[in-house]
Amino acid sequence: MPTPPRHTRLRGQKALVTGASSGIGSAVALHLAREGAAVAVNYAGNATAAEAVVADIVAAGGEAFAVRADVSKEDQVEAMFGQIIERFGTLDILINNAGLQQDAPFDQMTLAQWQRVIDVNLTGQFLCARAAIREFKRRGVVPEISCAAGKIVSISSVHEIIPWAGHVNYTASKGGVMLMNKSIAQEVSPWRIRVNAVAPGAIRTPINRSAWETPEAYESLMKLIPYKRIGEPLDIAGAVTWLVSDESDYVTGASLIIDGGMTLYPGFAEGG
Repeated sequence: MPTPPRHTRLRGQKALVTGASSGIGSAVALHLAREGAAVAVNYAGNATAAEAVVADIVAAGGEAFAVRADVSKEDQVEAMFGQIIERFGTLDILINNAGLQQDAPFDQMTLAQWQRVIDVNLTGQFLCARAAIREFKRRGVVPEISCAAGKIVSISSVHEIIPWAGHVNYTASKGGVMLMNKSIAQEVSPWRIRVNAVAPGAIRTPINRSAWETPEAYESLMKLIPYKRIGEPLDIAGAVTWLVSDESDYVTGASLIIDGGMTLYPGFAEGG
């Protein structure tokens, strides 16, 4: 298959994508690189998968390196940003993507399950956003690179809106991401720093394999999606790339829902 052409919307920019060794994160990393960004590919455990993403970017003519960090650990986040600044000189784009699920009925959910999801999905985004904003403020706007001093896109979920029984820790984390993002955006906008989120619905990734890998599961999932197809990682990657480009310079504090209509409450399509 021929390599898709490279574009230049993000030429000269430096990006970090957390949780970029698979799924949405890897698709975003590849898409940003295709648009000209140099990309730090963060991973927590699977070095082989992260290095494969780096290899794909380099093979297509881009620049990337893999950097290990558990985003829930302050010291590891600070060390990661130090490596990125040493390698790239600065950072222009943060994609806060790393996340996980540890599901259980509410009355059986352990404190460890609750805490781990909150630590990675919410505290991890806080720690990375804080480090990025410190660098954005330090450097300021470089007009020949971007009309913004920095851009953050957080990967949230439709479950920042939709309740989800059996997943209380996950929904709490994503609801927190939504209001954290909006509050950060309100605070840092005067520095020309933009903060947005993407809220995916059902996307074909390893984290939700059970929802789509069999015909029966897929048919059941389609009852929740008016558009009648599952989302693909590229559906998210394209939107993220637009949100960090100068084409979206007047967009901040937004949460862009990409869900094939899941939040349209399809159960009401025939009355209710």
